[in-house]
Amino acid sequence: MSYTLDPQLVPILAAQAEQAAGLPARERGDWRAMREAGNLGQAAMAAMVPPVTGIKTTTYFATARDGTRIELRWYTTGEKPAPGPAVLYAHGGGMVLGDLDAYDTLLSWYVAQSGVPFLSVGYRLAPEATGTMLAEDVFAGLTWLVEHAHEVGVDATRIAVMGDSGGGAPAAATAILARDRQVPLARQILVYPMLDDRNQTPDPAREPFLTWTYDSNYTAWNAVLGDALGTATVSPIAAPARLHDFTGLAPAYIDTGDLDIFRDEDISYAARLAAAGVPVELHVHLGVPHGWDRIAPQSQAARRAFADRIRTLAAL
Repeated sequence: MSYTLDPQLVPILAAQAEQAAGLPARERGDWRAMREAGNLGQAAMAAMVPPVTGIKTTTYFATARDGTRIELRWYTTGEKPAPGPAVLYAHGGGMVLGDLDAYDTLLSWYVAQSGVPFLSVGYRLAPEATGTMLAEDVFAGLTWLVEHAHEVGVDATRIAVMGDSGGGAPAAATAILARDRQVPLARQILVYPMLDDRNQTPDPAREPFLTWTYDSNYTAWNAVLGDALGTATVSPIAAPARLHDFTGLAPAYIDTGDLDIFRDEDISYAARLAAAGVPVELHVHLGVPHGWDRIAPQSQAARRAFADRIRTLAAL
């Protein structure tokens, strides 16, 4: 049986392919071109999120291990109930692009729908930051949130870390660091996470449907890891799929698309979590590629995914 694209996504991806047809091909390894095009794409996706009112944002700063100030953006309904849950968020972008602003509308929507406040981390991007630095920046956000939990009305035992796509790597790595450094973490919520730098062998059967290609994957991981890419020296704090001991990690929610190159690494990560006794909820959505929920937010597949995420957030 061959792969088929969800019919609701066919006209959307066809229109994107037509728009891209006249553009020059991006060179493999050209992270600058990826960043430029990707930032435009994220702005377009942000514009598709319905406007949300009543969400208050506040800027804070955490201090990274090397002393750099990391911007944090706190999203809340503005109400001050008894201390409750919160989510630490690492935005997507292949670890080479994206910023806090591009996720304003999406995170505001998550907060409005779930009632759970979010703290978005402006972690440094590759190749300006490399290796484990990205995860350490996100972990600095977790440390800040735990230390300031009383101040912002958060129960420090009910914090989850969440990340999508490229943000899934530092988010999953933050869960590993939290375990290793004995920082409480209630949940890890990984949305089509990018976890394994070794995923570099194309699957011809899925090639026609890809929105994140194997060339893109090489470009992004090469920016993060440089000459270490694919070698035995890569730390699981940079590429979480390199982890061997999954015991004691926070319970996980993972979703991915069947036409996403991250599908197999995400399923494998979920399986290894489960084998180590970590509670896991895994969703593999049929007929959809990477980022389907952002490029076709009104599709039934996207609605199902968002409903599952909101349910998971509301249960924190």
